[in-house]
Amino acid sequence: MGFEQDAVSELWRTAWCHRSDMQRELTRGAQGEMFAIRQLAHHGTMTPSQLAAALNATSGRISTLLSSMEKKGLITRETDPDDRRVVLVNLTDAGRERGRKDMEEMRDAVCWIFSQMGERRTREFVDLTREFMTYMSICKPGQPRPTAEEVRKAFERRE
Repeated sequence: MGFEQDAVSELWRTAWCHRSDMQRELTRGAQGEMFAIRQLAHHGTMTPSQLAAALNATSGRISTLLSSMEKKGLITRETDPDDRRVVLVNLTDAGRERGRKDMEEMRDAVCWIFSQMGERRTREFVDLTREFMTYMSICKPGQPRPTAEEVRKAFERRE
């Protein structure tokens, strides 16, 4: 096994098998609320189908999620006045505030982590993450790997 296979195994073990308390907290009680709030905050009004596609969730899961969020006062669901078959989902003020608080808490936690890593290692991490994500953006499963020209163009767009 080459270094690439070892690195993939280590990355998967680190990222998915040894999840942090913060990662577990994000996915446990809220069961997708944070992600739905972020989608609605970023895109505005959405239909349940659009949310399901964005969150890669089933319509049943989205229905359950939206019911829970509506009970908590985080969203409203209204019938589209132009097409009564369509339901429109919007964030409430409480939902926007929850999203703001969640992001602030996460930002504070990551800032603390970076303070522990130090400036040099943090900048290296951010640079390497940006490079990794650029490669990820052009490497599609089931398709040929990008050419040197496609890689060059992707990195030019990044700058």
